[in-house]
Amino acid sequence: MIRTTTDVSPAALAAHDAIIDVRSPGEFAQDHLPGAINLPVLTDAERVEVGTEYVQGSKFLARRRGAALVARNIVAHLEGALADRPAGFRPLVHCWRGGQRSHALATVMDQVGWPVTVLDGGYRTWRRAVVEALYDRPLRLKLILLDGPTGCGKTALLGHLAARGIQTLDLEALANHRGSLFGAMPGGQPAQKLFESRLFAAIAALDPARPVVVEAESSKVGARVLPRSVWEAMTVADAIEIDAPAEARAAYTVAAYADIATDPERVVAALSRLPRHLPRTTVDGWRGLAAEGRMADLALDLIRDHYDPAYRRAGSPRTGPRLGQISLTGMDPAALTAAAARVESLLPQEN
Repeated sequence: MIRTTTDVSPAALAAHDAIIDVRSPGEFAQDHLPGAINLPVLTDAERVEVGTEYVQGSKFLARRRGAALVARNIVAHLEGALADRPAGFRPLVHCWRGGQRSHALATVMDQVGWPVTVLDGGYRTWRRAVVEALYDRPLRLKLILLDGPTGCGKTALLGHLAARGIQTLDLEALANHRGSLFGAMPGGQPAQKLFESRLFAAIAALDPARPVVVEAESSKVGARVLPRSVWEAMTVADAIEIDAPAEARAAYTVAAYADIATDPERVVAALSRLPRHLPRTTVDGWRGLAAEGRMADLALDLIRDHYDPAYRRAGSPRTGPRLGQISLTGMDPAALTAAAARVESLLPQEN
């Protein structure tokens, strides 16, 4: 018997052995449930072919062609990705709206003997839950911001805090971007909806009774926009300020961005995206430093003449109180470990 559910909570999703998304690869790439695997019953090209025939030609021929393609693809999945699944395999299957595509695979799985569940409403059920949580209601988390200028180790501190058992929310990891001019990461950023799905899942796994430390960001991480409820919660959150000397921050930045620091061409390309108000002679000088491989000098110049002035000009849209300030004299692992302990000591008591 095919079961149905609308529960997309972390506990409910974890109860299934696999989340199988039968939509086309293009649909899957735009957004999907975290941890889902894509076993399309129609490829992107097949979906266009069938849809075109259905709209412009014969609905009967479209359904017959679609049925044949779906059947072949299901056979391929049974003999491929699903070939080693045991008798007790418990999948959750979904398509766009819980209709024909998901029920086609679910029907075969049920006949095989697998206890299969279909997500009623399909992907749209998941998307409604994401939108409700991130846009339609206040965020029910006690956020604590790590604020401070570029290069003071805020992202690294999140890792140290997580290792101490402190709840953290790493927006840059979820957006696959380091949130700066040089912040592009391999693989590029997820689509906006996929970023929101990752964020929703991360938030749903947190305990609202305990504080959650998050790095202070602008309203965007790279090209991804922070959803309204998250941004509004950040603007009123308590903050802990982190600071360190410019020289220490420059050295740390070069080490943290070693992947791009060793590629002068990438650095020069990134410099081309600097704001236009900067003097051309200044930018040309920075390009020269990059071409010569003088990354430490370049990092220090950028911090002193671009990032720090921009940080001061921007001010802060946040209205929450400051819990304390931590001034680092160095950025080595021992210093960051000590700073994490100090951050922990400043966190409010759990409810």
